[in-house]
Amino acid sequence: MADLGPLSALAAATFPLAAPDDATPESLAAFIEQNLSVSSFAGYLNDSNCDLLVHDDGNISGYVLLVAGEPDDLDVAAAITIRPTIMISKFYVSPDAHGQGMAAQLMTAAFEAAEVRGVSAMWLGVNQENVRAQRFYAKHGFETVGTKRFQVGDRLEHDYVLQRPLRSR
Repeated sequence: MADLGPLSALAAATFPLAAPDDATPESLAAFIEQNLSVSSFAGYLNDSNCDLLVHDDGNISGYVLLVAGEPDDLDVAAAITIRPTIMISKFYVSPDAHGQGMAAQLMTAAFEAAEVRGVSAMWLGVNQENVRAQRFYAKHGFETVGTKRFQVGDRLEHDYVLQRPLRSR
C-alpha cells in the first residue's frame, strides 16, 4: 500500500464514532495524531508483529490492525487465559459501509491472518459504552473476560477485554 493518506483519513474519521459521547475533541485529536497518522500506519506496516488488513475496492472503507505477542497491559495479561494470542488493535468500517457485510468479511480475514501466525486466541478491548461493537464481537464468538483502562489523549477510558479461541492447529 503506497499511499497511506486515505487509510489514515478513514481512521481519523471512524475512531471518534466509537468513542464515548463525552470524549473531548482535544483528547480525540491527540489520540488520532499519536496512533492513526500516516507515520503511525507506516510504522505498523514495518512491524513484523503487525498485520494490517484493508478493505479497498477502489475506496478504502474498512481496516483491521492485528498485533501479535504477549499483552503488555497487566490487566489484559491477567484476563487473557489462552496463549499464544493476537490482539485486534483497531477494527473500523466506514459508516457508509455498515450493513453491507464488510465488517464480517474483515473479521473472517482477521481470523485467517491469526491462524497463519499459529496463535490459539484473539483478544481486543472495546469501550464499555460501545454497545454496537460489543454486539458485533459477541456475534463473532468473543466473550468478556475482564476490563482494562485505555488512554485517549488526557482521558482514561474503560474497556471490556474480550477473548475468542481460534481453531487449534
